[in-house]
Amino acid sequence: MWDNIVQGFLEFFKLSSFLYMNLGLLAGVIFGCIPGLTVMLCLVLFLPFTYSLPPIDSFMFLLGIYCAGSYGGSISAILINTPGTPHAAATMLDGNPLAKQGKAQKALTIALEASTFGGIFSALVLLFLAPQVAKVALHFGAPEIFILCVFGLTIIAGVSGESLSKGLISGSIGLFLSIIGMDIISGNFRFTFNNYNLYAGFDLVIVLIGLFAISEAIINSAKGIENTKKDYFSLDADKKANKITWKEYLEMLPHVIKSSIIGVIVGIIPGTGASMASFFSYDRAKKSAKHPEEFGKGSIEGIAAAEAANNAVTGATLIPLLTLGIPGDAAVAILLGTLMANGLTPGPNLFKEHGITLYAIMIGLVFINIFMYIQGKYLTRCFSKVTKIPKEILVPIIIIFCFAGSYSIKNSVFDLYISIVFGILAYILVKLRFSTIPILLGLVLGSLTESNLRRSLIISQGSISIFFTRPMSLIFLVLVLIAILFIIKDGVVKRK
Repeated sequence: MWDNIVQGFLEFFKLSSFLYMNLGLLAGVIFGCIPGLTVMLCLVLFLPFTYSLPPIDSFMFLLGIYCAGSYGGSISAILINTPGTPHAAATMLDGNPLAKQGKAQKALTIALEASTFGGIFSALVLLFLAPQVAKVALHFGAPEIFILCVFGLTIIAGVSGESLSKGLISGSIGLFLSIIGMDIISGNFRFTFNNYNLYAGFDLVIVLIGLFAISEAIINSAKGIENTKKDYFSLDADKKANKITWKEYLEMLPHVIKSSIIGVIVGIIPGTGASMASFFSYDRAKKSAKHPEEFGKGSIEGIAAAEAANNAVTGATLIPLLTLGIPGDAAVAILLGTLMANGLTPGPNLFKEHGITLYAIMIGLVFINIFMYIQGKYLTRCFSKVTKIPKEILVPIIIIFCFAGSYSIKNSVFDLYISIVFGILAYILVKLRFSTIPILLGLVLGSLTESNLRRSLIISQGSISIFFTRPMSLIFLVLVLIAILFIIKDGVVKRK
């Protein structure tokens, strides 16, 4: 292995590798921070550009987009309360409140540094432990993923805001939305009202734009121009307040390490993704924090936990891809196509036949995260200037981007109407003091939970014993029960 690492490093260390990775990073940040312009869209748009490139250069470019897109979503989440990507929704919970306190620079710096740590952590796991970790992933079947999703749904209690009952209602709305469309098991259409636009269900990005971007624009418009002029926060606020102290770094470090581990574990399980990892980590950080009451009000630990987790997923999703030929998520599926186009067939023999090229790519992933930090450090102030734009100018610009993003996903006007409907729904719910985060969580986990439950029951011929007889499934089931007991305990304490 060490010979391959040395030779891989020499193969990677070329000017073209650094050039293409930085171009990819810049493109990924831009697409990640603009709501509606997803990382997937960026990868698809630039994929043809890589066909004429050598394997290492093409992967440096695409992996740069992939990693920077995961970080880029936090920029708009923090600055304009609109996550650029679905997994930045957890970052938004504390990032935007901290920015509104005049600490936008601090929030962006924490997001960047936590993202870099998580990314490098997962890249090192990929480099040194890929084959071993992939063996663990083989033990995750439909029963394990179902219990894991149920465990994920318990997070709704942690992001419900002031009222658990309202959070559960919001989560139920998300779960209901997730079943609209074609049933992937039976092929029947559910709640589509014979409208072919609903056959595929609701696109997560469309819902995201409506729930957070359009609703936020409506809220700001309702306040009126006179108020919004006083509302926007300035990056040039107290520089001392935006400085991160060593004490704060020490407070964040345990959460960042723990979240990076969670991100890697979730990332190696195909079909889960960064959204689940970021919410898992946020919930764990809140439960283990010294001051959980600060979460949702600008907690630096909340920002660090969410960002470390969603970037730790990036390297981990490559583990099942390279060792088993199974893409960890939709974005990585595009990388699978790039592997095949370059004559690299994923699977157990890949490391034997193309070991040097693979190690060059994995070493490059470490450098991608280092250069992401460098780019972010020098471009953060540029991104932060958006906070100085008066909202009567900023809101129409956001709306234009939202509509452009909604339309560009499927080139469908119907999607524009859907995003507007969700925007209005979210506005009403916010006015009634409902949290909209559980809706997103229910939508993300709903279809995954249902499909794996039904697959499990098909495997076991209808017997629920499959969830108790498999070791990994049983471990997660115990964790679910413990989480539910803690939720009940917290509810009793609050009532007292």
